Amino acid sequence: MEKQNINNVKLGKDVKIFDFVNLYGCTIGDYSKVGAFVEIQKNAFIGKNCKISSHTFICEGVHIEDNVFVGHNVTFTNDKYPSAVNEDGSMQSEEDWKVVETFVQKGASIGSSVTILCGVTIGSNAVVGAGSVVTKDVPANTVVAGVPAKVIKKVK
Repeated sequence: MEKQNINNVKLGKDVKIFDFVNLYGCTIGDYSKVGAFVEIQKNAFIGKNCKISSHTFICEGVHIEDNVFVGHNVTFTNDKYPSAVNEDGSMQSEEDWKVVETFVQKGASIGSSVTILCGVTIGSNAVVGAGSVVTKDVPANTVVAGVPAKVIKKVK
């Protein structure tokens, strides 16, 4: 596809989007692929040449740089202390909480069924093992795995 804005979504050149995808207010870079049953919320950014696998949730405040692989069923968060209601019992609205941003740097790979808590940075060329829970920054050029994710080894 040529660059366009559809329902406040900015798509780069030749972006491939499969069926049953929910996109709104986000940006997706050139040549990226978005699998089925993915949601990408407003103010989320996906770089060029990324692969976002099926059943993944990318919420507001997530910034994914170029050449990143995101496996199946990956979940990002953007609120450290989520709640449905305020202290007075009234329903929370967008004004009642602040988005905490998350960054995935160039060339990182995130395995299937990973949960990434908000406020972290996953470094360039890092690998996050399947099923991990990322609770703190992941250094560049490392492999992390586990609950919580811990450094397993360095990669070149």
